[in-house]
Amino acid sequence: MNRDGMDEKSIESILTDLKSKDTPYERVLSSMCTYPHPVAVMAHAQFIEANLGDPGLFAGTAEIEREVVRMLGTMYGTSDAHGHITTGGTESNIQAIHAIRNARNLREPNIIVPESAHFSFDKVADVLKVTVQKAELDSDLKVDLSSVEDLINDNTIGIVGIAGTTEFGQIDPIRALSDLALSENVFLHVDAAFGGFVIPFLPDRNKHGRGREYEFDFTLPGVTSLASDPHKMGFSTIPTGGLLFRNSSYLNRLSVDTPYLTVASQQTLTGTRSGASAAAAYAVFKHLGRDGYAQIVHRCMDVTHELVARVRKFGIEPLIDPVMNVVALDVPDCKQVRSELAKRGWIVSITRKPCALRIVIMPHLTSENMRLFTDDLCDVMRTG
Repeated sequence: MNRDGMDEKSIESILTDLKSKDTPYERVLSSMCTYPHPVAVMAHAQFIEANLGDPGLFAGTAEIEREVVRMLGTMYGTSDAHGHITTGGTESNIQAIHAIRNARNLREPNIIVPESAHFSFDKVADVLKVTVQKAELDSDLKVDLSSVEDLINDNTIGIVGIAGTTEFGQIDPIRALSDLALSENVFLHVDAAFGGFVIPFLPDRNKHGRGREYEFDFTLPGVTSLASDPHKMGFSTIPTGGLLFRNSSYLNRLSVDTPYLTVASQQTLTGTRSGASAAAAYAVFKHLGRDGYAQIVHRCMDVTHELVARVRKFGIEPLIDPVMNVVALDVPDCKQVRSELAKRGWIVSITRKPCALRIVIMPHLTSENMRLFTDDLCDVMRTG
C-alpha cells in the first residue's frame, strides 16, 4: 500500500488496464457464469453495504433473503423451504453435508456421490472429515444405481445426485435415488447448482424431446436438501448461491451462538454475508419471471442444438445428446485440440473421464459465436 492516496481517475485508469487482461465472456465456452442482468447489477449496488450476517441491522435485506428462499422453494416444489443465500455451489454442498453429518453423528460417516460430482465434494471430505465414496457412471454418464447400492453401508449418512453435471450436463436419476434414500433411511442432497435454473425451463418434449420428464426437487419425498446457483443461469451477480432444506431441523443442526450480534445464532458457514447478492437475486427473479427464464433457456438450447448439428457435419459427435446447454464432444487428443483453440482465442475445457471437449453454451454466446467457433474447431481438427 502506498503512503499517499491516489486520485480516483488514476485508480480508474489502473483498473481499466487490468480489466482489459480479463477474457471477455464472448470467447469463453468453459464457464457456467455469465454477464449478470442489468437489474441485478442495479440492485447489487443499491445494497452493497448490507450485511446479512447481522440481519437485525438490515431488516429489509433480511426480508429480501426470506423472499428469495421462498421463491426458490416454490420453484423446486415447496412453498415452505428453509435455507439461505450462499456464495455458490461449493458452500451449499459443504453446508448440506455438514447438516446431514451433524444429524446422524456417526464416528466414521460416509456419503456416496457420482464420479461426475463437482470437485467441491473433495473439499467436503477434507473440511468435514466425511469419507466420500464415488459411484460409477452408466453408459449415459448418469450415476449407476447398482453402484450406489453396492457402496451403501452402516456408516452411510447420505447420497448425492447431480441435476446438471458440471462436465456433461447430465441429470442423474433423482427419483430412483429418492426411492433408494427412503428405503435405506439415508439423506439425499441434490446438487442443482447449474441445472436449477435450466431444468424447470427446458423446452417441452414436443420440441426437443426433453423438458418436463426430469424430476429432481422437493416434489420427490426423499430429497432432503438442494443447492442452486442464481449466479449461473439465474443471471444474478457473483457470488449468489442458494441452499434449501426440506425442513428447518437441518438448519438447526448448523446453529452457532452469536451473542454480540442482533440475532442469537447463525446457521451459515460465513459470518459476514452479502446482502447485495440477495437483492440482486430478488430483483432479477421479479424482473424476468418464469417466462423470461424460459426464453433464455430455450435460446441457449437452440444454440446448443445448432452447435451439435454443425460439428456433426464434420464427423464430430457428442458423448451424449445434450440434455441441457452443456456439450461434451468426442474428439481425439482433446487436450491438444483445447490448446490449439486457445491459440485462436477460444477458451474451452475438457472432461476428466472420459476425456472430451467440454462446451457450455451460456446466454452470452450467440449463433454467430457458435458458427465462428465451430469453423475454428473443424479447421483445427482438419489440420491437426
